[in-house]
Amino acid sequence: MKSFLGSLLGVLVAFGVVFLIVIGLVTARAVDRPKIEKGSWLVVDLYGEITEYDPPTNILGELMSGKPETLQRILTNLDKARVDDRIEGVIFRLSASNGAGRAKLEEMRAAVKKVQAGGKKVYGFSDTMDRHTYYLAAACDGFFMPPTAYMNFIGMSITTEHIKGALDKLRIKANLHKIEDYKSAAEMLVNEEMSKPARRNREWLLDEYWELYGAALAEDRGIGEEQLIALMEKALITIPAAVELGLVDSMLYWDELEAYLAGGERRLETVSQATYAKITPASLGLKGKRNIAVVHAQGLIGGRKNRIDPLLGIMMGHETIGAQLRKAREDDNVAAVVLRVDSGGGESLASDLMGHEVAVTARVKPVVVSMVDVAASGGYMISYRATRLVAGENTLTGSIGSISAKFNVDGFNRMLGITHDYVSRGPNALLFSPYRDFTAQQWRIFTDNHWEGFNAWLRDVAEHRGMTFEEAEKLAHGRVWTGRQGAANGLVDATGGLDRAIEIAKELAQIPLDERVTIEHYPPRKTLLETILSEGALATAAKYVVWRFIEDEVAESLNMLAGRRMHLMEETRIR
Repeated sequence: MKSFLGSLLGVLVAFGVVFLIVIGLVTARAVDRPKIEKGSWLVVDLYGEITEYDPPTNILGELMSGKPETLQRILTNLDKARVDDRIEGVIFRLSASNGAGRAKLEEMRAAVKKVQAGGKKVYGFSDTMDRHTYYLAAACDGFFMPPTAYMNFIGMSITTEHIKGALDKLRIKANLHKIEDYKSAAEMLVNEEMSKPARRNREWLLDEYWELYGAALAEDRGIGEEQLIALMEKALITIPAAVELGLVDSMLYWDELEAYLAGGERRLETVSQATYAKITPASLGLKGKRNIAVVHAQGLIGGRKNRIDPLLGIMMGHETIGAQLRKAREDDNVAAVVLRVDSGGGESLASDLMGHEVAVTARVKPVVVSMVDVAASGGYMISYRATRLVAGENTLTGSIGSISAKFNVDGFNRMLGITHDYVSRGPNALLFSPYRDFTAQQWRIFTDNHWEGFNAWLRDVAEHRGMTFEEAEKLAHGRVWTGRQGAANGLVDATGGLDRAIEIAKELAQIPLDERVTIEHYPPRKTLLETILSEGALATAAKYVVWRFIEDEVAESLNMLAGRRMHLMEETRIR
């Protein structure tokens, strides 16, 4: 009875707290209509995690940590700034401590050039800069750093991590089969260094990155390959030296940059990313009579629902993505769909189920895949059945291969004094037992089944990409390609970012290229208030408060969840 009263009190407290939050947010929202002053500068702060789109969240997570910056918010704000008469220009506050990959920076570069083509200046400012982030800084009209800032300009490298030695010490043995030589994700478990095929694959990727990076710096800053190598030989560069070398235009502190842009006569009017995001594209005339849906698919693939996994990060679930595709497919106002993919893969079954929804949608209306930093392995599996595939030149794609494994943890358990015994009925009852290796016969069954599933996938890839099986096989077995290489070998149809994908979607939907369309993002962004008011949100908030009163029930739930996860790890194929 005491436990029940405690739980009831916890629920009541939770509902009371949530009710007060709702009232406060409603009140704040009523007066939160941003006023943008004429002559304002949009400030884009590139620091920390940069996701492609708003990740799935819950009330507690949003209240405690807020939302990370997203590529989509940056691109949308830059597009609005391009046509907004109140915005004088854009300032990027750049930091080497950012989570944007090469393709994300590539899309930002393209957006910067569109703002510049609209007659507005884009400046960059940084207190910590590296060669990677300089790819974006170079596109700015001017780039400034304070004299005591940090800059490194080192060469390119790809580092791999291998945990085989740790597994050996823990007496955990991987019973692993990969398809095939280039499927290097498996090597962290079974090798202590890169295999020769994996090293070759990474070398040709670096060759591509080197060429793309060098071409960008030559175009934007007039830095040729010889000078680029000389800069990398210096490695660590002081800001006075960076000015002399032409990497930085002038040494300025932030307040000095503000004074320079304001003309020294007034305070510089600035608007932040978060504030400017409240200005709708429609209010600036960026809308049309017909709609194009942009469905965002990001994260590791696995399970049913989009979520944040405490160990694996952003997870993409097949039911969530499938529901968004169906919603766009069944909406008569949606003329075409752009599937925005940023995923290195995951569970093969979930990948295939999403790919099936893409195929069904493509039979009803055009579906154009827009690949971001990575759309490889399972990320390619969900993509290739679309009407057209578009990738950034720096996107990682392909990796058409497969990994299937179980782990024998008997040695680890024996170190702890834990042993297991068995009784069974019927053949192969212990096939997936985590306490014994496959027998020779079971290994043949396991690998034959793996090859059968992979070859069926590869035949389907070949059919959808207009290739023979043999032609597709030359691009597969785990090989990873840049978007530019993928366009050359037929894995994708064109290079470019979201803008290019929307252009192709308009063409396929027979919409004139000069006709404006309304872009609808799926799933729609939710404000904190909308999250609280959404179905199940109040119960979720209450549950966090009540947990302290029902520890036994929570422990039981966590134990059951752990069992399910282990079962998935035993039988799930990673593509």
